Amino acid sequence: MATTQQHQHQGGAGAAKRKPVFVKVDQLKPGTSGHTLTAKVITSETVVHKGRAAAAQLRPTRIAECLIGDETGTIVFTALDLMKPGATVILRNAKIDMFKGSMRLAVDKWGRIEVAAPASFTVKEDNNLSLVEYELVNVVEE
Repeated sequence: MATTQQHQHQGGAGAAKRKPVFVKVDQLKPGTSGHTLTAKVITSETVVHKGRAAAAQLRPTRIAECLIGDETGTIVFTALDLMKPGATVILRNAKIDMFKGSMRLAVDKWGRIEVAAPASFTVKEDNNLSLVEYELVNVVEE
C-alpha cells in the first residue's frame, strides 16, 4: 500500500504533460498529424456560410480558409471561425488534410487554437506549401 508521501512524490505521473515540440511550416508533410506550431494569419476568407434549418436559434457555421505562415513558408489553414489577419496563433494537435492533391492544415475536436502574443518573425510568403500538388502513387515491389 502506497503512503501519502509516495503519492505526493509521484504527483500523478499518469497525468504528466509532455512539453510541446513546435514545428515549422516547411516541416509539414502529407498524412501527418499532431503538429504544434506558431503562425501568423495573413489572409482569411469565408468559403462556406451555412445555417442549420433545424436549429435556427444557433449561430450559423462559418468555414474560412486562412493563409497562415512563419519564417519558413505558408500553408492554407481551414478554420471554423473567421480568424483576424495579422493575428498570431498557436495551433496545437493540428493535422494535414489533403484537398484536390494539395495540403491543408486543420485542427479538429482534439486540437486547440490559441491567440498568442504578436510574433517577431517575418512570414516567408514565397513558399506556399498548399500550392505543391501531390499524387498518390502505388509502388509494386518485385
